[in-house]
Amino acid sequence: MTMTSARAGDDEDVLDSLTIGRRVRQLRLDAGMTVEGLGEAIGRAASQISVIENGKRELRLAELQKLARALGTSLDAMLAPEPLSRRHELEIALERAQRGPLFRSLGLEALPIRKTLGDQAIETILRLHGELEKLHEQRAATPEEARRANTELRAEQRKRDNHYPELEEAAAKLLSAIGHRGGPLSQRATSELAAHLGFTLHYVGDLPVSTRSITDHRNGRIYLPVRQTGTDPRSALLQALAAHVLGQPEPSDYGDLLRQRVETNYLAGALMVPEESAVAYLSELKAARELSVEDLRDHFAVSYETAAHRFTNLATKHLDIPVHFTKVHSSGVISKAYENDDVQFPTDPLGSVEGQRVCRWWSARQVFEVEDRLSAYHQYTDKPVGTYWCTSAIVSASNGDFSVSVGTRFNDAKWFRGRDTSRRLTSTCPDPACCREPAEDTAAYWQGRAWPSARLNSSLLAAMPDGSTTGVDKVDVYEFLDRHSATTL
Repeated sequence: MTMTSARAGDDEDVLDSLTIGRRVRQLRLDAGMTVEGLGEAIGRAASQISVIENGKRELRLAELQKLARALGTSLDAMLAPEPLSRRHELEIALERAQRGPLFRSLGLEALPIRKTLGDQAIETILRLHGELEKLHEQRAATPEEARRANTELRAEQRKRDNHYPELEEAAAKLLSAIGHRGGPLSQRATSELAAHLGFTLHYVGDLPVSTRSITDHRNGRIYLPVRQTGTDPRSALLQALAAHVLGQPEPSDYGDLLRQRVETNYLAGALMVPEESAVAYLSELKAARELSVEDLRDHFAVSYETAAHRFTNLATKHLDIPVHFTKVHSSGVISKAYENDDVQFPTDPLGSVEGQRVCRWWSARQVFEVEDRLSAYHQYTDKPVGTYWCTSAIVSASNGDFSVSVGTRFNDAKWFRGRDTSRRLTSTCPDPACCREPAEDTAAYWQGRAWPSARLNSSLLAAMPDGSTTGVDKVDVYEFLDRHSATTL
């Protein structure tokens, strides 16, 4: 059983809101209409038409159809990928650049795009912006290449609302094949699933340190470590089975590696928390206004992180609740992040979130200040883009403690247990004065009189070994296989 990448089938020709906005403006001008006239024709205020034409709002299909009728054209004609005028292309490129993370990192005010701004001036600005991007790319080492790939992958997840129906379908078929009818997936059921796919399980004490498991397709074996401390013992096996089901080849670059990891983790999660029974359970909780990650965790006997991931997979698609997710180290550095509720994560100039330090007033950091680590932590945070409610928990791993958080907009907090919390803080990040700069009097007192010795994270400087995208030592792996397969001869 094989599957193509979950990215397959995405429509890459869909026009963005900037392009559609410029096309609406051109069609309006060609029809001799004012923004007020177009607004009246579709039942919207003139200010809303300006927002649409400036590409600051994504349009639903019904709205596009209304606009097409009011402008005397068809929907297909309005969305046809025909080239715009050179001026419109320049304006769109400049607007897109000014909305990007690199421009925002410069701390400059956005340049108003007016008729008095000449084409040559726009071309000069775009050329300078392009050179800045090149400089950042040239300075980027291998870990930064991975972060860029992760940024692209996160944008794809956002577009999908982090829901992959083809992987949900694959999980449902596998569970049906072993007669699983919902609820927690037992260790015995995972073994039955391995047998159904033609594998025997072998727990060994000498698994290469660069691997979590090894699948021997030649002899139909999956090798797993005898001791799996700090992790769900089902995870490594289910991820190995997921990689087999997906028919994944060895990744050729970081983009492939990260996408494969997302897909295998997703499929493994969908096996442990099946979509049909999870949606039924979450729907009951929503109806009772008692949604909680910890209840999902306990109902399916999975880790808190797995439950949080699965909640993001299902919340928007099935519960109509946009959400965000973070996994943050106790130092405040983001390890994983996802959002489709417009919360603003800290980013570097190329848009990468991972490796950035989250605001100390967010729930993801505040949870470390609470002595009671067994109870769920809830908090409202007033942020520059609105008020958000979050629930957080601390999980421990071999490389330290992390907070795992799920959050949503204020209006959607009504569905969650913990919405009545009195904790409410304010964050003005990315304003440096929020939490990134010390108070002036404190800085004046200590400036030049203190020098901390930094703990250098060697992984920040390390590239993957030559000839490997995954970092796996193939010599070690093949010696292991030779050693163990000899026992079957």
